[in-house]
Amino acid sequence: MGWYGREDELGVIDRVLQGARQGRSAALVVRGEAGIGKSALLAHAVDAARAEGLRVLRATGTDSESELPFAGLHLLLGRAADRVGELPERQARALGGALGLSDVAAGPEGMVAGLGPASVEASGGDRFLTGLAVLTLLADLAEEQPLLCVVDDAHWLDKASAEALLFAARRLDAEGVVMLFAARDTYAPPFPAQGLDELRVGALSDAAARELLAEHAADLPHHARVRILGEAAGNPLALRELPVAQREGLAHDTTPISGHARVQRTFTDRISGLPQGTRTVLLVAAAEATDDLAVIASAASELGASVTDLDPAERKDLVRVAEGRLVFRHPLIRSAAYRSAPLGDRLAAHRALAHALPCVGNIDRRAWHLAAATTEPDEYVAAVLEETSEHARARGGYTAVAAACERAARLSPDSRDRVRRLALAAHAAAAAGEGPRAADLATRAAPHLTDPLRRAELVKVRAAVAREQGRLETSYTLLGEGAAAVAAVAPGTAAFMLYEAVTAAWLGGPRSAVSELTARLASLELTRSADTAPFVDAALALEQLAADDPKAALPALRDLVSGLGGQHAGLGLRERLSIAAWAFSTGDLEAGHKHFTALEQECRSQGAIGMLPLALMLLARSHTLLGRHRDGHTAASEGLRVAEDIGQLPYVDQIRGVLAHLAAVEGDEERCRELAIRDDVRADPPCLAWGVGALGLLDLGLGRPEAALRRYEELLDGPARHAVRVLYSLPDLIEAAARAGAPDRASAALARYEAWAEATGQAWAEAIALRCRALLAPEERAGELYERAVRLHQGGGLPFERARTGLLYGEWLRRAGRRTEARVPLRGAADAFESVGAGPWAERARAELRATGESRPAATPGGDRFSTLTPQELQVTRLAAAGLSNRDIGAQLFLSPRTVGYHLYNAYPKLGVASRGELARLSERLPG
Repeated sequence: MGWYGREDELGVIDRVLQGARQGRSAALVVRGEAGIGKSALLAHAVDAARAEGLRVLRATGTDSESELPFAGLHLLLGRAADRVGELPERQARALGGALGLSDVAAGPEGMVAGLGPASVEASGGDRFLTGLAVLTLLADLAEEQPLLCVVDDAHWLDKASAEALLFAARRLDAEGVVMLFAARDTYAPPFPAQGLDELRVGALSDAAARELLAEHAADLPHHARVRILGEAAGNPLALRELPVAQREGLAHDTTPISGHARVQRTFTDRISGLPQGTRTVLLVAAAEATDDLAVIASAASELGASVTDLDPAERKDLVRVAEGRLVFRHPLIRSAAYRSAPLGDRLAAHRALAHALPCVGNIDRRAWHLAAATTEPDEYVAAVLEETSEHARARGGYTAVAAACERAARLSPDSRDRVRRLALAAHAAAAAGEGPRAADLATRAAPHLTDPLRRAELVKVRAAVAREQGRLETSYTLLGEGAAAVAAVAPGTAAFMLYEAVTAAWLGGPRSAVSELTARLASLELTRSADTAPFVDAALALEQLAADDPKAALPALRDLVSGLGGQHAGLGLRERLSIAAWAFSTGDLEAGHKHFTALEQECRSQGAIGMLPLALMLLARSHTLLGRHRDGHTAASEGLRVAEDIGQLPYVDQIRGVLAHLAAVEGDEERCRELAIRDDVRADPPCLAWGVGALGLLDLGLGRPEAALRRYEELLDGPARHAVRVLYSLPDLIEAAARAGAPDRASAALARYEAWAEATGQAWAEAIALRCRALLAPEERAGELYERAVRLHQGGGLPFERARTGLLYGEWLRRAGRRTEARVPLRGAADAFESVGAGPWAERARAELRATGESRPAATPGGDRFSTLTPQELQVTRLAAAGLSNRDIGAQLFLSPRTVGYHLYNAYPKLGVASRGELARLSERLPG
């Protein structure tokens, strides 16, 4: 075909294909109105790829199957299904479930035939794990030859397929895979693909439009060509099809409508002029997205038509038959064939297809065709859908379970069955990590349930979603009411729900809300047992903590966290991560860090990608507070990337706060402000505390104590007052007040921090408290307090805070005229600050040293070869040094094995090694 005015677009397509041949990956969304040339560009990509030796996988989304879970994925990957068994076990389970495979052969990881039920923990991110499996499968295929994946009409993809494919597309790197999606801008569902490059295709220029029309309408009179040019408005498909309509004598409509509507109407008119049998076969084909000619023929025969009726459509170039498949020339023709048919005919076509599909391997498709053919409640069809949901559950496909149960509920004649199926759908959606959908289903089902335990489970689903969305008041209100309703029959459940309610209120509600909930807890008079006592005690402890009584509060919270090693092991990952987070409040950072590390590894080993951002956020916070800034940056960077990939916006904002804190330590003002200040940032307390706290630390490090003091005072007066980050910022407030000459504004903060430090029993916390006391003490007492603080720090603890104590003590010694003595703590401080990249703080220590008469040059950048690694390179090299294969590392980090190899290739010269063996010898020196 001739190309007119599309040189730039073709250049983009050709460049990404060239990159694939060189081992680079790319993902591109081609956007534009219907008929503007998206499909033609994709067809060019397919032809070019095949000519250059690339493997091609392709699929087209269809509106008739937009509700069938994983239908699009099946169309794209069905011919590669035999490779699923070679994937890591959990990935094979997830993708096998998505593709409806009942049996998967043992792969290199030793996976046995047959997919058993996936654990709820694994399924907490099963839709993301399916995306990871897609990525690994595509990478495996690209090992043999570069790969092009093409998805036309991506806006019609079912949600599960779209999420899996976009997850894979966002993580492409060095596999030699190109993914092209074409999506309509208008007259279609949205296809959100944040993070992917886009190629927008607009109308042809006047000159190009005239050239294209001349090729297709040279036989038409001048006035007809002028009219078509105006109507087409630069739309290539309209420029090709309107002349055909003119020749076929179709009525000309002068109504001003869009190019999309005009082309759609043209196809509709052309189809309506075909014989009845031809229209029947086209309708059946449009409703069956697999384009399997045998199935289409069987269904058409039930409706009184046959494949021989296709001849008129083939002569009009609407369809073609190739390799046993019926292919529409353009997606709009499929759409016109389906949408132009009367409702009764569409229902009959779906019913015929359900009967025509073989039972083996087509249970889901049969069930969904039956559902599409049913407009009234029908228990048989509802039961068939529920049966398919059980098959999907056995394969770990919780997204499919939710969709099937929800549709079954709509078709249930009996209200009890309808509610039961809605509840099943809610639990499945929650297990699949689809929080908002789970909350909606639970809200619809809960009022009609009579079993209090089942209602309580749905309340927990709704409350968890509300908490993750930052709607803390909704969360603790739901949990408080739900706990009261279930207390008589399940005291353990009630105790846990009230503990969760008090937690949400403590995080973001007024103190009165905490008090009201603990009062409700007392009124329930729950019997103390192993199921109730830890959560009752923890809830009461939070009220004490809100009242600034840490001495009374911390023992119960410490016991709650210690139970993670035993009595709380049966809780879900989210619940255990939430409990582990109280280690920040108890001050036992090392114990908390061990829990976070173990839970992060559990997320990876189970493939629970949906929980990984929370685990990485907590791990990054503990690394950061422990002074392991490089590890904090590594964990936060990965957490941010995963959270953005899967759309977990609350965690995106909270993780950005950790990165803003690290930028503040480094004195990177531009990056700190970029991370901490966003117009759309969520206003919940954790986000506020980390963002504002980072800006305060930045001001303090850059010598702006007055500005820092104002920020910290705003935090203390606002809704984030009880956030743990604020507690750890109190020493910064005290230093800012002292340096700003306003020590009186720090007295309350000092009292609060001293009480907490004493209650923790942590030497590092007591050392910081002594440092803060010294800052505000008279000169004659300050020296003794600093000395005690320095001695306590010698037992270990937090290196950044130890260095700050040494800096302040050295400054005090120098001001007291004890310059020689001052040099020792100042040297230690300068070394420590330089080791973590705390530039402004290191310069402050060097300036103090110069004031004592000792000249100390700044550290030479790049002296640490590990500092040259990117966060992802550091992660990969650590795991490689530990002996893991590229495939194992990819499964751990949710990357393809090829991308892992790419990062190692880049890391080796930076580290001065040439092999895995040499890297292993560096393992003890790798950071972390």
